[in-house]
Amino acid sequence: MLFDQISHDIVDAMKAKDKVRLMALRNVKKYFLEAKSAPGAGDGLSDADALKILSKLVKQGRDTASLYKEQGREDLADEELGQVAAIEVYLPKPLTDEELTSGLKDIIGEVGASGPKDMGKVMGVASRRFAGRADGKVISQRVRELLS
Repeated sequence: MLFDQISHDIVDAMKAKDKVRLMALRNVKKYFLEAKSAPGAGDGLSDADALKILSKLVKQGRDTASLYKEQGREDLADEELGQVAAIEVYLPKPLTDEELTSGLKDIIGEVGASGPKDMGKVMGVASRRFAGRADGKVISQRVRELLS
């Protein structure tokens, strides 16, 4: 389980005195604990839910780093990107453009989509199938291109 792996890796980061990784993993564990104790969570956290949290944290980290760069704070941007790199280790390998396009063509065939009006059907399946491996905006843009 990802929760257990993160907990174990926090100890390793402490032993290695890796401050950036330690800070990133503690932040991840905080979000995991919040998700586990949320109403209706049943005191459990599936790996799928954990991956969603990790993906969200990576996206937020990149957005924050770009804001820091715009403000001329390269030091803060570098620290943020270091934390993002520490979290990305736990995410599945991202899809290449070719893999994404091929997978979307398969989904379009599976659901029988024929035009832009069927975008919702395709997005529903694609979002679940490619969770954590492709950004939702990229998936949406590619689906729109393929259905036009």
